Amino acid sequence: MADHAHSDDPAVQAQLDRFAQLSPGRDILGLERIQRLLELLDNPHLDLPPVFHVAGTNGKGSTCAFLRAALEAAGRRVHAYTSPHLVRFNERIRVAGNLITDEALAPLLAEVLDAAEADGMAPSFFEATTAAAFLAFSRTKADVAIIEVGLGGRLDATNIIPKPLICGIAQLGIDHEAFLLDPENGPGFAPLERIGFEKAGIAKANAPLVTMAYPEAVAGRIADVAAAVGITTLVQGQDWHCQLKGDTLIYRDAKGPLRLPLPHMAGDHQVANAGLAIAMLRHQDRITLRDHAFTVAMEKTQWPARMQRLTSGPFVDLVKPAQLWLDGGHNPNAAEAIAATFLRGPALDVVIGMLANKDAAEFLRIIAPVTRSVTAVPTPGHDCHAPEDLAAMAQSAGIGTTATAPDVESALRQLGARGDVRRVAILGSLYLAGVVLKQNGPLPD
Repeated sequence: MADHAHSDDPAVQAQLDRFAQLSPGRDILGLERIQRLLELLDNPHLDLPPVFHVAGTNGKGSTCAFLRAALEAAGRRVHAYTSPHLVRFNERIRVAGNLITDEALAPLLAEVLDAAEADGMAPSFFEATTAAAFLAFSRTKADVAIIEVGLGGRLDATNIIPKPLICGIAQLGIDHEAFLLDPENGPGFAPLERIGFEKAGIAKANAPLVTMAYPEAVAGRIADVAAAVGITTLVQGQDWHCQLKGDTLIYRDAKGPLRLPLPHMAGDHQVANAGLAIAMLRHQDRITLRDHAFTVAMEKTQWPARMQRLTSGPFVDLVKPAQLWLDGGHNPNAAEAIAATFLRGPALDVVIGMLANKDAAEFLRIIAPVTRSVTAVPTPGHDCHAPEDLAAMAQSAGIGTTATAPDVESALRQLGARGDVRRVAILGSLYLAGVVLKQNGPLPD
């Protein structure tokens, strides 16, 4: 199944099953197919409300969540297209504030796939679902649409949007190397510079491009892309500032300062994600927000499986009274955020499963200083690192206590039986996080 999407609704599942026959079953970068598919559907992407377009390696989903919370706090009706989903495909498409219903989703997918099939097209899973989202958004009135880039930016299907209101780039790091560092499909820059170049490909004329602070060479590549379309970048540390000061988030730009409560979402890195969202909102001129909307966003924003504290459910019961945390971060940048978040307090007992194409050894090396033990598990239904190999990597990283288990539930039982755990973190894969939320709850809504 493409992107391992399943549905309990038979009508939706019938359409998801068609991907195995129709689509190539893998990511394909480029705008030719999505352009043709949208033409067959009467170009719904040209009939969207003002678009906030967000790229990045890490933090773009959280940034989108902050954007949505602030806009909804200001009384705006908001569409949102994000990926991947964790439990239900519907999580990808939020129509005027609500997850798309199965009753609306099934015919939309059918319409897209019927059009592709009649034309002899083979769109990828992401291309077809992007088209379905744009169809849904074009047919329901809203004040704004928040669109998260799926992979990269320059050649991502979402980059078909011709005139976004504003664009933003979140944290950058090395991930999806097979696609984003492909020497045959782009310039031969140094790896992180190439990543910046690809993400900056969402830049459009007349749309401000807001970025975080990056190393000079990376920032230079992004500035070059922006200059090529006639815009300048609005850079953290130069055009906008955001910092943590005690229990307050201090934001500043040319419009003046904001003093806000800290984000409800755990981790100091969320301050920067929130700052990027605020900067995007304050550097566009179509939608006005009062300061109260930003305060509400800090207090209300949630984003499942991103440093999420699980407080109830059968998995929580297995390790009580220990805290149970869930994070789907799977690259070195995510590992650094995890290590920083748990630097203070009891060391972690980690349950980890990672896909085979991820650098598990480096991930474990980074979290080792805050980790007491590692229990390695498979990631169900995916090509993943064998638990035995993950355990060996953990030992090589200096984590002395390691074990394996057939699944997360068994791993938590093993930890709970020890009687001395205080903080447990399930890490390494959003797919694994989806399994945890499905079995323990709460379901993303």
